[in-house]
Amino acid sequence: MNFQRVSSLVRKDLKKMIRQPATLFLIVLFPVMLTLAFGASFGAIGGTQSATYQIAVVNMESSGPYQQWSQHFVENLTHIELLNIQAFSDNETAQADLIQGKIQAVLVIPGNFGQSCDSFWTAPTNPSLWVNTTLQLHLDSGSMFATQAIPPIIQQVLTATLYGTQPISIPTPIQIGSPSLIQASKTTMFDYMAPGIFAYATIFLTMTVAQSFTEDREKGLLRRINTTPTTPTEFMISQAISNMAAALIQVALVFAMAYLVGYRPYIDVVSFTLAFIIVSIFALCNVGFGLITAAIAKSSGAATGISFIFIMPQMFLGTFVGAALSPSAQVAGKFMPSYYVTDALTSLFLRGAPVSSPTILLDLSVVTIISGISLLLGILLFRKYGKT
Repeated sequence: MNFQRVSSLVRKDLKKMIRQPATLFLIVLFPVMLTLAFGASFGAIGGTQSATYQIAVVNMESSGPYQQWSQHFVENLTHIELLNIQAFSDNETAQADLIQGKIQAVLVIPGNFGQSCDSFWTAPTNPSLWVNTTLQLHLDSGSMFATQAIPPIIQQVLTATLYGTQPISIPTPIQIGSPSLIQASKTTMFDYMAPGIFAYATIFLTMTVAQSFTEDREKGLLRRINTTPTTPTEFMISQAISNMAAALIQVALVFAMAYLVGYRPYIDVVSFTLAFIIVSIFALCNVGFGLITAAIAKSSGAATGISFIFIMPQMFLGTFVGAALSPSAQVAGKFMPSYYVTDALTSLFLRGAPVSSPTILLDLSVVTIISGISLLLGILLFRKYGKT
């Protein structure tokens, strides 16, 4: 393989992107306008959504003379349709699942919970005899709806456990500790949407690649390249490099615009680098979709329309849009490569998950496999059907 020829082709593609207004808009202006528009429109936490929340319960009072209180409390939690209660033996395991996004909250019942309840019923009008305690609640910072919905539900069940009814306001010896996340008051809807916007902008590479290849074919450029010493491998590698460069430019622009509107993810250099790697691999997936489109389309106009077969499902099912859809649509989203990009970036940017997290590694693996299959299939189809 001649790297000088590959470098020349990459420079040719990049110059072509810059000189064509439509392509330049999709690569540069579109992600800037998208980020600014969503940042300005969703600068505050929005509405609510009905869902089922996975709650881990760590009962530190599984035995002893007052254990019936904690058991009764857990039973009441299981009767709430919005909650799916999972028992954990230790807090460490529960926290590991929480940081990976497998559950939405961890509730730790302290060892003196039953004693506190019993002290209240022994002397309900004498707070000085109460044994005070605190339930620890940890929430998934990557789920906007969980942070808003879960605390009042837990409080309601706790009140019903103590009194058997749900009074408006009665003193109690048991309090729910401030959720460890508690940045919900400072977190906007845009903060939850931002990871999906990174994938959202990259999806449109499918259109630019499809248009580029069909235009080169219409103008006879591909036929002329075939008469040169350039091999098909060198040509395809140059396309992959140039489009990955375009994807990285898009991600950098999206992050810069998001930063301007107040987005501040708490990540280190390693996590940020991994985010760029995931998006770069995802770019190859969309290059593959673009090649498949170019192999089918007979003109650049047709390529634009056909490319939306790949763009629309990923855009609506696999990015930030999917969180507001029905449960069945969210399940369908798991078949979109953009879903795993959004999920990985959410874990990195919002949950603060380490790069070695099993969830992130799984997302990275799925995106890599799908991208490899898409790119290989696109190359094979275009070489067979798309050059003439």
